[in-house]
Amino acid sequence: MNAHISIRSVHKTYGSFDALKQISLDIAAGEFITLLGPSGSGKTTLLQVLAGFVSPSSGSILVGGEELLTKPPHKRNIGMVFQNYALFPHMNVFENVAYPLKLRRVAKAEVERRVRGALDMVQLSQFIDRSVDRLSGGQRQRVALARAIVFEPQILLMDESLSALDKKLREQMQIELRHLHERLGTTTVFVTHDQREALTMSDRVALINKGAIIQVDRPREIYENPRTRFAADFIGETTFLPVEVAADGGALLYGEPLRLADRAPPAAGRHWLALRPEKILIRPADGAPSDPQINAIPATARETIFQGDSLLVIADLPDGQTIAVRVVAQERNRSLVPAPGQSIVLGVHANDTVVVAGDE
Repeated sequence: MNAHISIRSVHKTYGSFDALKQISLDIAAGEFITLLGPSGSGKTTLLQVLAGFVSPSSGSILVGGEELLTKPPHKRNIGMVFQNYALFPHMNVFENVAYPLKLRRVAKAEVERRVRGALDMVQLSQFIDRSVDRLSGGQRQRVALARAIVFEPQILLMDESLSALDKKLREQMQIELRHLHERLGTTTVFVTHDQREALTMSDRVALINKGAIIQVDRPREIYENPRTRFAADFIGETTFLPVEVAADGGALLYGEPLRLADRAPPAAGRHWLALRPEKILIRPADGAPSDPQINAIPATARETIFQGDSLLVIADLPDGQTIAVRVVAQERNRSLVPAPGQSIVLGVHANDTVVVAGDE
């Protein structure tokens, strides 16, 4: 069944507080989309509206052309994985996964077939009879996922479902979930506040702040071409430098013209140059970049910090602001590693010179 989701002007208020502000978003059938934002941004509220746990103040949600909001949660054909997994401690793995099928009065033989198939999907077949309190955090997460997909829902919702795992396991599960989604093809809406997690797992990312959608794009696009200061600041490490944009689209940094890529700059006025630390090369002051596509920014090195796979160079800019430059291992033969107090030039290619709007 077509699980294309069309969210139209969904608004939710709690007294005078607007938790969601006229949210409109189309999610393609089979897409993995992540709702990303800080705590209190509205992302979980939107997920709960989809699940039927929260009723919006106004708006519409269509799934396959049918209104979703008029249906109770148990008739929405939606699987959900919660942050705390919500497993039944008195049931073993089989019983937990089988529970949604028993609620739907599925025949015993079919329950057996589907549960084993779901556990195969999450690589837990060998634990079918184990008590859930004897499972690791990663195994419990997989049981919760198997329970959510066992009844073959149209839509899968995941609310901060990896946040309880340690860093290494969390990163492994991100890849495994991505591969599982490719096999199942279920329309998936994932909520997280973790930027790297969103970039790793998603077909698209919907960035939400203060109840409104700020930007919806593919992961690479939202990282490399943020539209606002909030988007650039929330996703990745960023240094912001004030830029004046003229009516003709030209931009000035410290009174010098900036070479920009072929993307349209914001309207005339004061905006921000968003610099990613890994996009910057370091040159000695007497060896300024000769490439006309490279923007040269004078600076003074302050310190260099070893971080294993990279070096972090901290430098002072002409206006007294500090900037971080990340030099990864394979770039160390191309990018100068300066001594403290050394005058340097920071080189930024026009393609990496992103000017974002001063307001969100």
